[in-house]
Amino acid sequence: MIHINQLQKSYGKVKAVNGIDLRVEAGELFAFLGPNGAGKTTTIRILTGLTRIGYGEVRIGGHDIIKAPREAKRQCGLVPQHINLDSELSVRENLEIHGRLFGMDSGQRRRKIEELLAYVELLDRIDTLVKQLSGGLKRRLMIARALMHEPKVLFLDEPTVGLDPAIRRRIWSLIKRVQQDGTTIFLTTHYIEEAEFLAARVAFLDQGKIVALDSPQALMDSLGKWAVDQMNGEAMQTQYFASREEAAKFAASQNCGVSLRRVNLQDAFLSLTGKKVLS
Repeated sequence: MIHINQLQKSYGKVKAVNGIDLRVEAGELFAFLGPNGAGKTTTIRILTGLTRIGYGEVRIGGHDIIKAPREAKRQCGLVPQHINLDSELSVRENLEIHGRLFGMDSGQRRRKIEELLAYVELLDRIDTLVKQLSGGLKRRLMIARALMHEPKVLFLDEPTVGLDPAIRRRIWSLIKRVQQDGTTIFLTTHYIEEAEFLAARVAFLDQGKIVALDSPQALMDSLGKWAVDQMNGEAMQTQYFASREEAAKFAASQNCGVSLRRVNLQDAFLSLTGKKVLS
């Protein structure tokens, strides 16, 4: 569904994207992770036609983003990091405008608005002004708006930023439902547990390059199953072990305070890049 060959983009002497090759299959939920400045948002802007390619090739649903930009863009729905709904309009009116922009007739718009608002559990708020909605409800509305024209690929750029854990998990359930209904999802997030829970595959991006690409479980298993954290001066050090017994034996042998836990996806990222995802 998404084909990227040797994608590059520079701003002056800074290479924001530095030779990315990537394939995302139809129906896949794919996560694109990295620290601030790694090139995630630049990549999404290129894939959705908002930023021009510096060098390389991008195809969305078989359409070249340069040679057939209109057809490629029609394959895409985008939920940006920052809420960009019209707060002075109602829920219905925000979706109505989006449908008009994509050339949907009045009957299509009416049916799709009701269908999507039922889907994201906002039908009872159809005539509510957006400014009266909570942050979580606004995020659900943004997902509904992005799905209005029935895109084949949904791009989610930090879709749960700023939400409390309970609301974040409700959005996770909605995202999984969208994917299970056949939409390909390309996700960027700073919440590492979000990618670990949602994604079938994860790419780690660092300095504009993909440094690892695999399933979350495979990336974690490359380190081990269990981790022991301990303070060494002002720095935290982590040791990884294949079994809990090995980890517990090591922890018991230490004189300072230690913490025993399961390996997570952030461990894999730190091991591969030496940088924090949450930055």
